[in-house]
Amino acid sequence: MHFNQTNNYKRNILVVDDTPDNLRLLSAMLTAQGFEVRKALNGKMALTACQMVLPDVILLDINMPGMDGYEVCQQLKADEKTCEVPVIFISALDDVVDKVKAFDVGGVDYIAKPFHGAEVVLRIENQINLRLLQVKLQEKNFLLQQALDNLQASQVQQIQNEKMVALGQLVAGLAHEINNPISFIYGNLQYAGQYVEDLVNMIEVYQQEYPKPTPKVQEIAKDIDLNFMIKDLQNLIGAMYRGSDRIREIVLALQHFSRHDEAEMKRVNIHEDIENTLVMLQHRLRETADRSAIIIVKDYGNLPLVTCYASELNQVFMHLLNNAIDAIEEGVENKSSPPTPQIRIHTEVTDLNMVKIAIADNGLGIEESLRSRLFDPFFTTKPVGKGSGLGLSISYQIIVQKHRGNITCNSSVGKGAEFAIEIPIEQPEISSQV
Repeated sequence: MHFNQTNNYKRNILVVDDTPDNLRLLSAMLTAQGFEVRKALNGKMALTACQMVLPDVILLDINMPGMDGYEVCQQLKADEKTCEVPVIFISALDDVVDKVKAFDVGGVDYIAKPFHGAEVVLRIENQINLRLLQVKLQEKNFLLQQALDNLQASQVQQIQNEKMVALGQLVAGLAHEINNPISFIYGNLQYAGQYVEDLVNMIEVYQQEYPKPTPKVQEIAKDIDLNFMIKDLQNLIGAMYRGSDRIREIVLALQHFSRHDEAEMKRVNIHEDIENTLVMLQHRLRETADRSAIIIVKDYGNLPLVTCYASELNQVFMHLLNNAIDAIEEGVENKSSPPTPQIRIHTEVTDLNMVKIAIADNGLGIEESLRSRLFDPFFTTKPVGKGSGLGLSISYQIIVQKHRGNITCNSSVGKGAEFAIEIPIEQPEISSQV
């Protein structure tokens, strides 16, 4: 049985044994099998030989004068250059303690003397194959790590330049991950509620059949306040149902917002997309210590389905609504906002067969001198650290360049701002094919 040498490369075997006859026997046997064999009579020579040419496998005797095999193996494993080389111990000692110690110091295999040539060759081949697999795995891991590092660097750059572009994928993945466990919880709540009801009925039957419980039962019932617990169980189940429903609504909104698994351009219900975006922003609309809850006034017209890049249009809604909330909060900080913060969303079909979506706030407002620069990249009216200056620039590109529409801003200081977008109901690429 000859070992298949990859690319005609002879595998280098270092045999370490203080008995010359053993060295000659192993050397002749392994050479006949196509291995390149080097010999060392003691541990010091073995360490020197490893430094000169790194072997593929080391056959190492345990009982040697001066430095035994255990110590040689420990030094090999402590050296970064030689630590990965497989070490197979060969010894006349066949005691379990010796074998355990051999593996403890880093050996990968143990052959007891007298050995059989075929066994030695097979064990060497196994270790070489394992080592090849380890090297390939390390190479793949290295490439994967490089790819991961490059991906992370790319993601960081992307987030810095266009944070909303990455939001769709993030939201889609998050919604998917949440959906599985919440569906499991929601599906089992019905059974849990039925089980609880059955248990309560059983307790009530016991109370009827055994109206005089033992002192121990009375004590436990008092400790856990049994009557209150029975009454409150239904409330708890109801609360869990409502909580699960709320999570499912949020997951649905996340999925609709990202539209990650849908075609780039399709017909969509604009109002549904606005509603889904509002669900995602609920945490920003709630009452805070500084202001009352922001009221959303919806003035929706009768809109047809609109052909658009749904995911990107959702990004525009997110940008505009976030900006409206920011403007309200800045107004609160400057004590220039009315006591009732409000965002008004108006939709209609224009005479030019365009869909118009206007989002108006009653926040701080924008000076006329700044309005002409609102859609320039990196220009922001927000304080340092609160805006990248990319949101409106990205929105402009999505609306004007991708949808052949337009986006405008009307505002005056102290009276809020209104951003209006208009896009065609049908895009030429789709309408010509339908």
